[in-house]
Amino acid sequence: MKPSIVWFRDDLRVTDNPALRAAVDDGAAVALYVLDEESPGIRPLGGAARWWLHHSLLSLREELATLGVPLLLRRGPAAVVVQETATALGAGALYWNRRYGEAERMLDAGIKTSARGSGMHSESFQASLLHEPWAVTTKQGGPFKVFTPFWRTVSGLDFREPLDSPEPGQGFFGWLPESEELDTWGLLPRNPDWSAGLAESWQPGSAQAHEFLGDFVEHGLADYSVNRDRPDLPGSSRLSPFLRWGQLSPFEVWHAQQRRRRELGDAVFAAELGWREFCWHQYFHHPDLATANLRPGFDHYPWAWPGGQGAGAHETATTLLHAWREGRTGFPLVDAGQRQLWHTGWMHNRVRMVSASLLVKNLGIHWQLGEQWFWDTLVDADPASNPANWQWVAGSGADASPFFRIFNPETQAAKFDAHGSYVGQWITELGTPDYPEPVVDLKASRREALDAYSTLTH
Repeated sequence: MKPSIVWFRDDLRVTDNPALRAAVDDGAAVALYVLDEESPGIRPLGGAARWWLHHSLLSLREELATLGVPLLLRRGPAAVVVQETATALGAGALYWNRRYGEAERMLDAGIKTSARGSGMHSESFQASLLHEPWAVTTKQGGPFKVFTPFWRTVSGLDFREPLDSPEPGQGFFGWLPESEELDTWGLLPRNPDWSAGLAESWQPGSAQAHEFLGDFVEHGLADYSVNRDRPDLPGSSRLSPFLRWGQLSPFEVWHAQQRRRRELGDAVFAAELGWREFCWHQYFHHPDLATANLRPGFDHYPWAWPGGQGAGAHETATTLLHAWREGRTGFPLVDAGQRQLWHTGWMHNRVRMVSASLLVKNLGIHWQLGEQWFWDTLVDADPASNPANWQWVAGSGADASPFFRIFNPETQAAKFDAHGSYVGQWITELGTPDYPEPVVDLKASRREALDAYSTLTH
């Protein structure tokens, strides 16, 4: 029997995985993961993401072994590696779940054409989005630019039920090419190893993903609309990294919360799933989301770019950027968030918005530099939500926050961390001479940002 290859990417799970199910149903499935850092247009992973991937692949290998499916690890350009692996195995079929970045789609289309041309069956599946971006359009046939009508349309559609994990197959008993050793990929940080806090905070894999989902639906969903804005409370679902890496599918999350929501009548968390969907639809239609303003008028905003790019580049911006990254801006809520990020690879969403607003509006630094920092340090940074959310805060994106909405980190802290427990957890030197004075005057910098904005052509 010719084996079938299931090519894993950002779908590192065995439940609700249609590509895996198709391969197992064929009778002799072999799993393949390709670390592709060479194909044109593929964005290299950040440091925190590489740590997460390493541990996720260890977990996935164990899950697949219970199904009798071996996991091959390969490194290199995917078009070459997939073809070589299929030829070596004498594979009869190739399956995967779809990706939505432009470079990834072009790469996948070429591989599918090549596989079919060589006589191999090749098929892809919808698994990481609730609905395909090309299937959700306005009445005029274009993509939605505003979230509310987008989500009104999408949430009114049917979402398929999640698929169970496939039953263990008969297994693959033929010759297997040797898998590369995961440790040789260098995904884990060395000299120094800064990942201790990540390991304390997370166990990458589907086991913790489903544990978090069950706990949130049972205990967190009822008060989510109130507690989600409180960084001092465990009000977040903390599902974002598991969705980013596909250790949960959006269908699993949707139906789990929907069953509980019928009792609660609260649609706030459902809309958060909708925002994730909205970001990915934006990315599908705007593949340069991380490098270009969606609203071209912002091309003329005088953001500073430390290092010399852009008219506003100067030495002060470099100092301010370092202070922001290191959590030493003198604004405790922002600094606590940056330290939480460095230690755990995650930051509370309310604090993300406040921190991003301070960088791009009060410090006047280009949103792309903030997006790049989050890309490198967040375990949940994905190619769609990360740039879309930065553009939302900057005012340059789809359905963006009005530019005059400049989050004041002091009033935000008073409102959402009134007792200072969140700030106190992450800033032990608060109130001592070791803690810095604010690096910028909030009122003056707000006025400067609004004056700069007023000169733009909208």
